[in-house]
Amino acid sequence: MGSDSPMTSTKRVRVPREKAQEMILQAAEELFYQEGIHAVSVDAIVERAGMNKMSVYRQFSSKTALILAYMQKKQAAFWQEWEESMAKHPERPWEQLVQFFADLAARASSKQFRGCCFLNVAVEFPDPAHPVRELVCAHQKRISDAFLERAVALGAANPRELAYTLILLMEGTYADSQTYGTDSAAIQLLPGIVEKLLAAAVCTDAGADAN
Repeated sequence: MGSDSPMTSTKRVRVPREKAQEMILQAAEELFYQEGIHAVSVDAIVERAGMNKMSVYRQFSSKTALILAYMQKKQAAFWQEWEESMAKHPERPWEQLVQFFADLAARASSKQFRGCCFLNVAVEFPDPAHPVRELVCAHQKRISDAFLERAVALGAANPRELAYTLILLMEGTYADSQTYGTDSAAIQLLPGIVEKLLAAAVCTDAGADAN
């Protein structure tokens, strides 16, 4: 063999544990969100991550454990987005809620948007006792509480009713984007719809104070 000939090696470079988890979870997130959880095999995740199956099970004890890790990552992303929306208008619940839905409309208009991963997963896991479904329910409850907190701060006459309505509006946006497309006109109207909803939920003076 000449000195200019390429040398080959079959030795596999060992990926650090933390990096391996990140690579596997990133691959799972991309596939689960775009294709659905039951439609994606561990083999497909292995191929996307560029690792072997043993590496997956070394990091995650089962596919369910991997799904839960994926959902926890999505939870963290949702609450980061929530906090970013709230931080744009500190102590101003009216504008915070409008901002959240304006930001939601922007995300839902992306061509890569595949709706709410939590609602998608709830459809795939109908058993309320399944740990994945339990995680979804806990997440949705936390959202409900967050909307209720904002509704109370706003001074809504019936804060719980307003919170429920906002949840339905949020979930309707997710559904609309997948039924009619991410360029749906209804999504673009979302911030204005929320403005009207808030105005109807509070008295004139409260609405003026919130603004």
